[in-house]
Amino acid sequence: MTTTLLGVDLTDRRVLVAGGGPVAALKAGALAGDGAHVHVVAPQLCEDLRDLFAASPERLRWSDREVSAEDLDGVWLVVAATDDAAVNRELCAAATAQRIFSVCAGSAADGTARTPAMAEHAGLRVGVVSAGRPDPTRVVRTRNALSLHLQTADLDLRAARVSPSAGRVVLVGGGPGAADLITVRGRRALAEADVVVTDRLGPSTLLGRLPRDVQVIDVGKTPGHHQVTQDEINQILVDQAALGRTVVRLKGGDPYVYGRGGEEQAFCAAHGIPVEVVPGVSSAMSAPGAAGIPLTHRGTAAAVHLVQGHGPLDTHAVGSVVDGSATLVILMGVSSLADHVATLISAGAAPSTPVAIVEDATLPTQRVTRAALGQIVLVASDVGIRAPAVVVVGAVADAALLATGRSG
Repeated sequence: MTTTLLGVDLTDRRVLVAGGGPVAALKAGALAGDGAHVHVVAPQLCEDLRDLFAASPERLRWSDREVSAEDLDGVWLVVAATDDAAVNRELCAAATAQRIFSVCAGSAADGTARTPAMAEHAGLRVGVVSAGRPDPTRVVRTRNALSLHLQTADLDLRAARVSPSAGRVVLVGGGPGAADLITVRGRRALAEADVVVTDRLGPSTLLGRLPRDVQVIDVGKTPGHHQVTQDEINQILVDQAALGRTVVRLKGGDPYVYGRGGEEQAFCAAHGIPVEVVPGVSSAMSAPGAAGIPLTHRGTAAAVHLVQGHGPLDTHAVGSVVDGSATLVILMGVSSLADHVATLISAGAAPSTPVAIVEDATLPTQRVTRAALGQIVLVASDVGIRAPAVVVVGAVADAALLATGRSG
């Protein structure tokens, strides 16, 4: 058989599936998922098929009997998947006589079509079929490899045909810095992007792998210097999406952890721009992890208190350090480190409380500086601590914690 891949629209069209076993369930489920009206004809149904009927009663119906030639009336496609090869062969021959394409499970040569092993990604479908003698294991293995490539490779998956109504914004959390810590979904969003609005933090090396005609707009902020205001960033997102473009807002960490993702989503929504959010690996959790610091540890810390360090520490954050009830994680706290330390000590925190500062987490330049709370400001000044850095305060920051195996 010489085969070709043909995208066939079966939405709201009738399909006959003969058989009630696992193969029939697999085919019926895929067809119903594509919007077809599936008529299953079989004396008995396997458990998977019964579950399908319960989940999609509007797309499937069952005739409790053996299949007959009359079941071909008005159908667009036939799937012969009974446990009787002769019945499958006769059904496919009858379908061919009526110019209806058929798929024959177990004997592809008896049908006139083959069901590809499908991989779906970024609004695209890739199907694999055997060009000659059927080889299902090889087909599935190849499909799986292609699916992995689509999800992880540097591909250009931008839509070639766009309209103003197709514009959208994707808020992507790029992770703490290392390019391979962005999620697979985040990589997919970059592959589909016409425009990338980026911060200075996050996986900036990925930008160099984008096609040259992808527009990259740098709105990065440095401490004390905001070249582009948040209001201007919001407007950029809306203006670019209004042109029918897919706009990726690439952020370090997670969009919703001190990333102002909520503000950007609300502004887009107010202007009728659809927004997708791709969560990222927050530096609040990943930076300590990359430094070998467990934020919770049995017998040592059972909770985490996360704050941003631009302003004064709240009373709950201070209290968690004073009574040792939680690990305190401070983001963006380098410039105000002395103030935070003074607040903690004046509230009663022990000057011996362990502190660790993780700079450039997950990058080759990562550095971890440790000292007691009463000494950390002096030590940080001596070694030249610079942002971006994450400050961890609490017993878990003790370098000896894991080395001694201490736990409750």
